[in-house]
Amino acid sequence: MIILVILVNTLISVILLYVAWRVCQLKQQLAYIADSLTAYESCTHAALNKAPENIYLSQQNIYNLRQRNQALQIQIQQVRQIISLLLLGRQIWQRYFPKLELISGKRTVAK
Repeated sequence: MIILVILVNTLISVILLYVAWRVCQLKQQLAYIADSLTAYESCTHAALNKAPENIYLSQQNIYNLRQRNQALQIQIQQVRQIISLLLLGRQIWQRYFPKLELISGKRTVAK
């Protein structure tokens, strides 16, 4: 009977030793995961810490670019209007003064 008790106790001890070993492995894995998550959190905090400031600066830059673009659009419109006026003036000149056109580089010889 004593041998049976010793065998059962030994078996329970071996099973508990295995469970303790697995718990220790699980503890190490959890510690590794926790360290990894802490490192990820630190990296994301560093990246996102200045995000509001960067977003604000980007918005300011976009606003400035839009203002410059609007000024350039006005200048482009003015240049288009000037070109249209020049073309209109040219058409009027050609219509009312057709004989006074500029002399071209070609000369005709009368026979």
